[in-house]
Amino acid sequence: MADQRTDRLARSCSRRELIRVGGLGALGVSLPLLAGARRRGADRLPAGSRPRATSCLLIFLSGGPPQHETFDPKPAAPIEIRGPFLPIATSVAGIQFCELLPRTAMQAGRMCVIRSMTTGIHSHSTSGCFMLTGHEPVSVAESVPPSAQDWPSIAGAVGALRPAERSPLDAVVIPEPIFNNPAIPWPGQNGGFMGAAWHPHLLRCDPSADRIEIDGLTALAGMTSLRLDDRRDLLGQLDRHRHRAINSPAMTELDRFQQEAFDLLHSGATREALAIEREPAASRDRYGRGKFGQSLLLGRRLIEAGVRLVQVNWPREPGDMSAGNPLWDTHQDNAGRLKNVLCPQFDVAYSALLEDLHARGMLDETLVVVMGEFGRTPAINAGGGRDHWGSVFSVALAGGGVPGGSVIGSSDDRGALPADRPARPPDLAATIFQLLGIPPDHEFRDPLNRPLSVITGGRPLREIVGG
Repeated sequence: MADQRTDRLARSCSRRELIRVGGLGALGVSLPLLAGARRRGADRLPAGSRPRATSCLLIFLSGGPPQHETFDPKPAAPIEIRGPFLPIATSVAGIQFCELLPRTAMQAGRMCVIRSMTTGIHSHSTSGCFMLTGHEPVSVAESVPPSAQDWPSIAGAVGALRPAERSPLDAVVIPEPIFNNPAIPWPGQNGGFMGAAWHPHLLRCDPSADRIEIDGLTALAGMTSLRLDDRRDLLGQLDRHRHRAINSPAMTELDRFQQEAFDLLHSGATREALAIEREPAASRDRYGRGKFGQSLLLGRRLIEAGVRLVQVNWPREPGDMSAGNPLWDTHQDNAGRLKNVLCPQFDVAYSALLEDLHARGMLDETLVVVMGEFGRTPAINAGGGRDHWGSVFSVALAGGGVPGGSVIGSSDDRGALPADRPARPPDLAATIFQLLGIPPDHEFRDPLNRPLSVITGGRPLREIVGG
């Protein structure tokens, strides 16, 4: 009877509880991110899957960037639609961006801009879930909390189906998760119904600090490599005793978590990538010294160290949890926020990233995707802002087999609706998967052993993948 109770307890333990019970705390480190243990060997891709891109850097502009003041200006529209800013020529004849992105405009030859993206949803969290997963959410309400029934995120699926070959990290999210005011997390950011095995590794950090500290990954003070090895030996002894008491698949899985903990702390390439303070000062300056710019630089370093996918979320500003226009959510003072805060940071960091990847010979194999959850209304409101608008907005791709100097689709003369070639999140997700060597119709097994396609109802954009 005692053995039955013990086995039942082992089976019912959550992954987080297993980590705690198994003694990871004895390592002197906190590693809740290891709940997203990799799924190596599972859901193998079919032979012959040839990626154009070996890695992906997904930049998510949380809050919803306006299409008019970024990649789809409307100079012929009335000022209450077009806003106060003018279009400028890019490095590609016939393509114009907003004047707030002068450096990005010079990178247009490396970019493909989709001007007809649409979700039809005007709520941050659910339109965001649609964009982050490629699967339409059941509810379109605002502030829908995450659910165990959510579809896995693109980041999670890529990390699980195309695990890294040179890094203990497959998919990483930095520098923080996405949430609505007041601190309500979005759905669609993790492994969803596939469970923690598909979670991307969330590395909470501030790369702009003098010395980076990763929540859940930084060893406690005084925990040297030698002491860490001693703790490993001690854990090995404890494990042997524990296995004699509880011999179950759950405990075997715990051993993998422990091994990943040591791998993360001992991996030379990973530790070097996270040591952003060793980056030359001139290089750090080129990205901008703010949290977003340094997060893009950290993302480049992680990709270079072998991480398959890095998602960089636009970071929160101090004290904006009660603001009416946090992040790119410019309900108020749209022009001022874009001119003085948002566009300068993006323009400097994004252009530096593309130049840096090109100079290092990485751009051809690194897919760079810029997107938000939706766009902004064509009409400027009474507070000088633009409101939520999922009917049409812009997404930009570069590198990784993407045809540069191109535009897909268009919006109407007000930037309100798709005028040509509407594209939806399943199409974008299918495109990302295909470029990374994951066929969109690839089937994997859910926890109930049911076959599911990675993407349902979406087709890769032929202008990008061909065919």
